[in-house]
Amino acid sequence: MKIKNLTLMLAFCALTAPFLSQAQSASAQAALYTRSLAATCANCHGTDGKAVQGASVGALAGLDKNYLAAQLKAFKSGAQPATVMHQISKGYSDAQIDTLASYFAAQKK
Repeated sequence: MKIKNLTLMLAFCALTAPFLSQAQSASAQAALYTRSLAATCANCHGTDGKAVQGASVGALAGLDKNYLAAQLKAFKSGAQPATVMHQISKGYSDAQIDTLASYFAAQKK
């Protein structure tokens, strides 16, 4: 009886392992996508949104998610004047803006 249970358990693991690895790789892919999207901001706002001291642009790390998303959407629509951000933000979809806002809000200042 124990051998049969062990066989069933091993068969179950063999059948479900590919799905578990896909879920893990999908999660890893999402994290990589988010970090690469956030890296597009690093040139001006610093790595992970932590601006270099004395920089003329503000840090993004730790700011409120809703504030960040609203600012990016305002740049995108032209409601918020900017020198460069109105052009950069037009390249982001609303989903990407939300992803960026969530990422930077989660970073420590």
